[in-house]
Amino acid sequence: MEIGPRAPISESDEDENGGGNRNEKRRRRRRTQSQTQPQPQPHSISVHRRFPSSSAGFDYRMDEESLHIIPGRLFLNGSTHFGSLYCKQGRKGHNQDAMLLWEKVCSKEDTIFCGVFDGHGPHGHKVSKKVRNSFPLILMAEWDLHLNNNKDRLCSSSAAEEKPNQESPDTAAFAAVTESYVRACKVMDNELRMQSEFDSFCSGTTAVTLVRQGQHLVIGNVGDSRAVLCTRDHNDSLIPVQLTTDFKPSLPREAERIRLYKGRIFGLPHEPEIARVWLPNIDSPGLAMSRAFGDYCLKDFGVISLPDVSYHHISDKDEFVVLATDGIWDVLSNREVLGIVGSVPRSCAARIVVDSAVHAWRTKFPAAKIDDCSVVCLFFDSDSDQCKSPSAAEDMMMMMDEQSEVGTILSVTNTVVGPTILETRNQHRR
Repeated sequence: MEIGPRAPISESDEDENGGGNRNEKRRRRRRTQSQTQPQPQPHSISVHRRFPSSSAGFDYRMDEESLHIIPGRLFLNGSTHFGSLYCKQGRKGHNQDAMLLWEKVCSKEDTIFCGVFDGHGPHGHKVSKKVRNSFPLILMAEWDLHLNNNKDRLCSSSAAEEKPNQESPDTAAFAAVTESYVRACKVMDNELRMQSEFDSFCSGTTAVTLVRQGQHLVIGNVGDSRAVLCTRDHNDSLIPVQLTTDFKPSLPREAERIRLYKGRIFGLPHEPEIARVWLPNIDSPGLAMSRAFGDYCLKDFGVISLPDVSYHHISDKDEFVVLATDGIWDVLSNREVLGIVGSVPRSCAARIVVDSAVHAWRTKFPAAKIDDCSVVCLFFDSDSDQCKSPSAAEDMMMMMDEQSEVGTILSVTNTVVGPTILETRNQHRR
């Protein structure tokens, strides 16, 4: 997602202000100062956070380089036995999307974290990666602090014994988790504001994240990326259930808040259907969402980073959940995406969804620049793709090459997917 027309960015962010003797003198002066003054650690994740005691068993102050070598933490294209993720750069400049799939997040057994992050603005690519790296650590640290009396579980042991198949978490535990999400987003937004690596004044990112613990799912959403659950109806057809709300300025409650704080909402002349947020007296920046990390130029005018937190209990009918940025949802429906994922081997499911979206961009909007596309698929069982032939993926790709209409390309999924459930889940929503 972008804010108005994307500002041009130089090929090297480090050299965007030019070089020459002046910069050389500055570098020499910095080297001299570094010999006499202590310097902060590079890529430091910690900025004025509260951390649990060391007994938690995980270093929440871990730097970026250490994060990237943790086993089970995937942030590049790939797959595991329980998930698949894929990202493809669009035609708008830097790839501003980021994604994450982390098994045993922060050394927590039976806990998985996943998320997609869609940056926007001149430094959106940096903001999205910063949030991808920092937010799970902040959230799990807050989780430890707030769930300390509940042994880091969404369901207390006593409640689990009384209701082993309960469809809602322990009330106190979920309230603590919700508070953890709210506080973590506040800390994350403050950290972006305070850091000096890049400017987030007119740059930001969405974040739709999910924590799975046993049969419990907690979803937190900031922005207009989306999480969709795939379940089965009584006819054994796949049914999409949207778990999040796309926070657009056109939503009545979002628009009411923005206008209350003197922000303005209107679309551009060539795309009046896309509502954007503008400053009171200046036609800038034109943000196409109502919630985001960063974007401090609009934080006094109704744009917020408060997450929408919800809960879902995984039943025997539930198959998987898909998290994706709006580069996917702008051209593919919930039903189409789940139809693809449910009909191909899971190891390549995310890639085929992205490739289908790219094809849809080219056929539906041939004059438009393709947006960045990112998908994370989280599967709820550990079964292998016994009933799915690897040729299914090849057949899907061949259809994409041969057909010119997206509806025809995805027609193979129509026999698998039932009627679409469009309403957003409101159970245990705050």
